[in-house]
Amino acid sequence: MEPRGGYLKMYLKGRAVTMHAPTSVEDYNLSKSGEAPDERLQLEWVYGYRGRDCRSNLYYLPTGEVIYFTAAVVVLYNVEEQTQRHYLGHTDDVKCLAVHPDKIRIASGQVAGHERKEGKRKRAEEGDESGPHVRIWDSVSLNTLHVLGLGDFDRAVCCIAFSTLDGGQQLVAVDDANEHSISVWDLSRDRPHKITETKSSTEPVLAVEFHPSEKGSIVSCGKGQITFWTLEGGALAKKQGIYDKYEKPKYVLCLAFSPNGDVLTGDSNGNIFIWGKGTNRITQAVLGAHDGGVFSLCSTKDGNLLSGGGKDRKVIEWDGSYSKTGRETELQENYGPVRTVSQGKGGLVLIGTTKNCILQGSLDLEFSPIMQSHLDELWGLAAHPSQHQFLTCGSDRLVYLWDSQSRSAVWVKELNDPAHSCCFHPDGNIVAIGTQAARWVVLDLATHEIVSVHTDGIEQIECIKYSPDGTYIAVGSRDNYIYVYQVSDYGRKYSRVGRCSGHASFVTHLDWSQDSQYLVSNSGDYEILYWSAASCKQITSPSTIRDIQWATQNCTLSFNVAGIWPEGADGTDVNNCCRNNKQTLLATADDFGKVNLYRYPCSQPRSSCHSFKGHSSHVTSVAFLYDDSRVLSTGGRDMAILQWQVV
Repeated sequence: MEPRGGYLKMYLKGRAVTMHAPTSVEDYNLSKSGEAPDERLQLEWVYGYRGRDCRSNLYYLPTGEVIYFTAAVVVLYNVEEQTQRHYLGHTDDVKCLAVHPDKIRIASGQVAGHERKEGKRKRAEEGDESGPHVRIWDSVSLNTLHVLGLGDFDRAVCCIAFSTLDGGQQLVAVDDANEHSISVWDLSRDRPHKITETKSSTEPVLAVEFHPSEKGSIVSCGKGQITFWTLEGGALAKKQGIYDKYEKPKYVLCLAFSPNGDVLTGDSNGNIFIWGKGTNRITQAVLGAHDGGVFSLCSTKDGNLLSGGGKDRKVIEWDGSYSKTGRETELQENYGPVRTVSQGKGGLVLIGTTKNCILQGSLDLEFSPIMQSHLDELWGLAAHPSQHQFLTCGSDRLVYLWDSQSRSAVWVKELNDPAHSCCFHPDGNIVAIGTQAARWVVLDLATHEIVSVHTDGIEQIECIKYSPDGTYIAVGSRDNYIYVYQVSDYGRKYSRVGRCSGHASFVTHLDWSQDSQYLVSNSGDYEILYWSAASCKQITSPSTIRDIQWATQNCTLSFNVAGIWPEGADGTDVNNCCRNNKQTLLATADDFGKVNLYRYPCSQPRSSCHSFKGHSSHVTSVAFLYDDSRVLSTGGRDMAILQWQVV
């Protein structure tokens, strides 16, 4: 960076970016670095559940909490009291979860993290916890007790389980490497150690469990396999399951155990097989238990069995001799197929679905959602101008209106196209949503009906924003243009004013001036351009633009946010930023799963900030609520929405 008369030059990927300073900035000193703010962010609520591609990840704890994970957070959610606690020890996506027999200790396994350095063994020795590993922690205090397997696992830990017969003194883990190594760990001493490790299968392993009544016996299952392991003399011996007269399924999807010690499996053919205790053969079969795969089996306290179906979305109860009891339920289609079934409080049942929902209820009563979330990449986020509500939209074509106080979805609507960006009209009754298909639609918040549809160009709508007085809307496209429309009839009628032409790359961010006269925009090649809204003409004279007051600060390239860029940044490290309404704080969303909080303005190079983890993927967007009390952040591929309190 270098200061000049009234402007700052910054270099991104070797390209010079010129940022004009307001005339009020006089003694600008490059050698000073900005201080971090006094305020911090505290994670208050997580909207999300990872049921899409993970299983056996939903349990009820004696504390009255439901435990599950999404992104890099393990959530402990008390549904009755509407409170959440969060275990934040992980550095990247959590993939598996196990509850110790004491119901206090928890094990959770993660994937390889962002900050990969050379050589996993060397990383582990340096204390770097970004590699795949298992964390054992206390669910009451949330303190980490042990970190296992740094430098031992490859890619990810995909399933884990505690032993039960010896009071949980051992843990079994399977990694996601080509050979899917299975390892057993001794937890009985202060420093856990690995007892043994062996290759399990070249195909994916979906579940692993210690046998609850046979010492040293472990069962694993997955694609084309069910394997019975015996731990003897510190080594694992294996026997494959024998299907005899039955058709071998493509996938064995889930495991459970009957009270008498039989092993129960559900498979992709819709069958439940009973494998006699101590054998690797089928002693009984329930053929066609479900239409489509059997995704989950749960042995209940009363000796019955619950099975959850994929294609048929049914949960069916079976008695001790595997006959239907007559109690069953079918989930609504919008909640998706059953991913996991678990026993909840009292007679309640918990269901996690492949559409990232958690439902609670019983087979006699209705199941109602206690958590809903997006199910594909998430980019669109907007805070309501005058209420504690916010909107999200994503590649799943879903638009959610959320309430940050009740911490729940107010409504959800499905669009025809994947969505990418969104904004509220200043009066708060209308919302505009930009899609990946060059269309943008306007919804009435009260009726959820589409009141207007427009198409501009043939590419994705990257950003969309109403002017502060609500008379214009600017639509930034991936085709390098900004389309400006005049807005009338309380946001229901739109007439095109023109298009702003001048960017040589796609438009990434937009801000309006406070008087609704001007626009500033950033592009994919790190250009900052200024426009007159009424004429769509570019403004090139620095003296005109230096002192414009901007209504928002979403542009990541501007003099007032120059300090958010780290040394050697490549220009794509920061995805979004947002200033609070008091203009004292700036939140940013980065590519490393972090939400960062800076003082505003943040014009000193390499300004200090506070960084907060919870997302596992690139953070795509951040927004302050209208009263500055909360920050919201969206994760791209982790599909989670995190709500942070400003403290």
